[in-house]
Amino acid sequence: MQIDPLLQKVIITAITLIGSYIIYELISHFLKRIKERMDIEVTVIQVIKEIFKYTIIALAITIILNVWGVNIGPLILSLGIVGIAVGFAARDTLSNFISGMFILAEKSFRVGDTIEISGQRGKIQRMGFRVTTMTTPDNKVITVPNSAFSKNPYLNFTTMDTRRVDLKINIPYQLDLEEVTPLLLKAAGSISWARSNPKPKILIKELSDVGVKATLSVWTSKPQKVAEYKTQLAQKVTEILIEGTK
Repeated sequence: MQIDPLLQKVIITAITLIGSYIIYELISHFLKRIKERMDIEVTVIQVIKEIFKYTIIALAITIILNVWGVNIGPLILSLGIVGIAVGFAARDTLSNFISGMFILAEKSFRVGDTIEISGQRGKIQRMGFRVTTMTTPDNKVITVPNSAFSKNPYLNFTTMDTRRVDLKINIPYQLDLEEVTPLLLKAAGSISWARSNPKPKILIKELSDVGVKATLSVWTSKPQKVAEYKTQLAQKVTEILIEGTK
């Protein structure tokens, strides 16, 4: 029994698509196993997966076009001519890709690191060819083009062993500065995350109409939790100042 040529093309197309999906899933599973056994960074695995993903897509499209009788030669030639015009639009994509490769090679940051760029801070969730995705402390998702990391300075908080938590405070004039300062330092040093070396310190900034402006500084070994720790420190300071003004 002879199969209708149109039906045959549809079947081959379906098999190609399904086969491509299965191959990609098998590769993903294989890479996951390799990561677990060899302790390879998630960042590297994600990039390798994207390479296979786009390679499989390109091969599948080529096979399907051949099945449907589309001559690849003239198409490639046409794309080459059109590519001159499209090239300007693709510059950013190429720039993002190259930047992504440099990030991976230099290990500037990895999945799980907390970074800040252009005033936006977040935890790296995914690194791809073109963009890097991170989530902010309030659970917003930010997508940053990889090229932005080569054009703008950024800060990686996770690579730091320690970081200082600075809290601006106002000490009312009705409180004795020599009495309240030791209390604030003792309270800051008693917090579980506070390092004993360097010790907490208070730096007097200026005298204002409402009190003495100062900065209380405490060091921590968990840089990624500075925002959370600053809140805890503020609560401690508030309790002492309120108690002192009663």
